[in-house]
Amino acid sequence: MGADVNEKPAPLDPHTVEAFVASAHGDLEYVREALEEEPALVNASWDWGGGDWETALGAASHMGRRQIALLLLEHGARLDLFAAAMLGYFDIVSGVLADFPEMHDAKGPHGIPLVEHARAGGEDARAVLELLESTEVAR
Repeated sequence: MGADVNEKPAPLDPHTVEAFVASAHGDLEYVREALEEEPALVNASWDWGGGDWETALGAASHMGRRQIALLLLEHGARLDLFAAAMLGYFDIVSGVLADFPEMHDAKGPHGIPLVEHARAGGEDARAVLELLESTEVAR
């Protein structure tokens, strides 16, 4: 008979999670190789201290690492507002802000504001950046 349905897998190794999230700030090859070895890392998060939780997608997003973010999303990472801003997903960001205008001032990992994630996205995120800058003045 199969394994017990209530049986959970062992937690991921904390050192592996920390290295994965840290590497997602800029090391595409490390992220790719780590996901091949342990796919469950894709949504793992690390607390840098004081509740400063960060996922690999969060790390890639505030650093403007589009390729890393897209790789993570292709592997099942949970898209959040900060990643959407960096990637230039205008419809997602504007839709969230329409329903939750207070998210304009949301802070991501390390306390980095939403608008900075859009700035990190460069040309791909220009429309999102313009939206955030225009609503900042209008608020």
